[in-house]
Amino acid sequence: MSAEAGQQHPLGIYYKVWVLLFVLSGFSYATDFLPDGILRWALILLFMVLKAGFIVAIFMHAFWERMALVFTILGPPIVLFLLIAFLGAESQYTWGTRVLYRGQDPNAMPVTVEEFHAMEHAAEAEH
Repeated sequence: MSAEAGQQHPLGIYYKVWVLLFVLSGFSYATDFLPDGILRWALILLFMVLKAGFIVAIFMHAFWERMALVFTILGPPIVLFLLIAFLGAESQYTWGTRVLYRGQDPNAMPVTVEEFHAMEHAAEAEH
């Protein structure tokens, strides 16, 4: 068996990425102390993408693969991400047209299950 039959990667890189994933997980859990909002969710998604990227690149050996194979693996998720971004932009446009042309309240909040049941009980009590 020749020396080039199997590719060996230094163990140090695996340990460093493992520690980095541990640190990123700590940062991800620390976002629980932030108030709900766009910053919190942006950080959660950022840490999720970073951790997934390091796992795919190092532990699934995509870092050492040919670029064509990397694009074959990463292409569909990137296309799906772009599709989700386009759909999100269109949903904002649709909501804006409802507010502008149909007169819907732009500050409308969804009714919770508890509020819905309270309204049902109030309607039953009136009859």
